[in-house]
Amino acid sequence: MTLYVSVAAFLSGLAFGTLIAWARVAGNWPLRKLAEAYATVFRGVPDILVIYLFYFGGRQVVTAIGTALGLSGPFDISGFLAGVLAIGLISAANQSEVLRGAYQAVPRGTIEAGRVVGMTRLILFRRVIAPQALVTAIPGMGNQWQSVIKESALVSVTGLVETMRQVAVAAGTTQEHFLFYAAGAIIYLIITTLSDHVFRLAERRSLRGHEQGGL
Repeated sequence: MTLYVSVAAFLSGLAFGTLIAWARVAGNWPLRKLAEAYATVFRGVPDILVIYLFYFGGRQVVTAIGTALGLSGPFDISGFLAGVLAIGLISAANQSEVLRGAYQAVPRGTIEAGRVVGMTRLILFRRVIAPQALVTAIPGMGNQWQSVIKESALVSVTGLVETMRQVAVAAGTTQEHFLFYAAGAIIYLIITTLSDHVFRLAERRSLRGHEQGGL
């Protein structure tokens, strides 16, 4: 369940973060300001507060909508959905910064050269911008993935049974707090360590053909 929440939140954050990054580098003035405001809010508000807002506040919103439509309750929102939405939107704000920085790291000369030879925007992005931005973005995206894994532990406050929730229940039932919390720490450490190796491998592959790839 920890991996389900983390993967769903990371991918949704990547999709929305891409839109936010695009708005900040290529959008008009209102879109840029809206994207900047979004990033400021979700990077400045505590993660646990966002989860509470989506879980408990989400139930109130769903109840209000259902009541207005004349539907009979009870109305609820799942802990999984609330957690994925909350962590995904938080991650989107951070991933947008990584993607924006990666785009800005692409030399302007190469982009202008692509335009001069008649490349369309799609071809320019696929052949020039994306390959070069990927080299810069992968390490930052790896850090964001690690953050999402650790933030997924906060979803336990909604009652969703993932690693942290299961560890807390086991510790409370057996009173072996040190044993089970240490086991939980080891589980998270295993996940993050394996993830780090995967992103390092992806980074090395992206550096093929680049000068720093041989370092």
